[in-house]
Amino acid sequence: MQLAARPSFSRQIRLTAAQNTRRTSVKVMAEMSKQDQLKQEAAWKAVDYVKSGMTVGLGTGSTAAFAVDRIGSLLKSGELKDIVAVPTSIATYEQAKGLGIPLATLDTKPKLDVAIDGADEVDPNLDVVKGRGGALLREKMVELASDKFVCIVDDSKLVSGLGGSKLAMPVEIVQFCHEYTLRKLQALPEVAGCVAKLRMSGDEPYVTDNSNYIVDLYFENEPIKDSYAAAKAIEAICGVVEHGLFMDMVDVCIIAGANGVEVKERK
Repeated sequence: MQLAARPSFSRQIRLTAAQNTRRTSVKVMAEMSKQDQLKQEAAWKAVDYVKSGMTVGLGTGSTAAFAVDRIGSLLKSGELKDIVAVPTSIATYEQAKGLGIPLATLDTKPKLDVAIDGADEVDPNLDVVKGRGGALLREKMVELASDKFVCIVDDSKLVSGLGGSKLAMPVEIVQFCHEYTLRKLQALPEVAGCVAKLRMSGDEPYVTDNSNYIVDLYFENEPIKDSYAAAKAIEAICGVVEHGLFMDMVDVCIIAGANGVEVKERK
């Protein structure tokens, strides 16, 4: 009986490495929470919108981080080439830099092909709340500069109306007389019923990458009645830098849930 030839030592090493990689991948997936698995599914689907030669906006947060990792991996493997990315926070800058992703700013790349970012809430019109990670100003600047904004979420972020999760709707404000600005926000008729709280980091106010403070608005009784009116009223307060209502900005929303990944496009 003829025995099958044994693979060479170098081939054995390659096979073992590939097997270990697969085992590690399976193990990492198994160790991920269900929510993180959904976030990764949405993020990887979003990266399908990225093609070689594009300039890409990189979002901030736990969901966007999966997209940044994926882009870095595809660049390393050669499946993507000639990508330049504009990060929306210092944290994303550090992550992308560590993955070898070429980086730029809006000063040198003022027009982007696509931006990929997560959201804290998504309503049926694909309007979103963003900024609980503190990067709302840079996120909005980068996403407004993009031809296509691809939003990535798991289905826990879906709400009937913005503010409906009863969690924070952030407003970035200057540090100067921040208590005055907080009171002005609290008193707006367009956000009546909300509770305004200065975001803290331990015993000190939370400071954004832009050296500003954040006031978080909580809509504990009902969602915002008119998000457009609320956005306009908040913007009109002197001392407000930016708010977390991203209206008419999302072009594509990728939603990962128990039944798979759903892609919704703005009508």
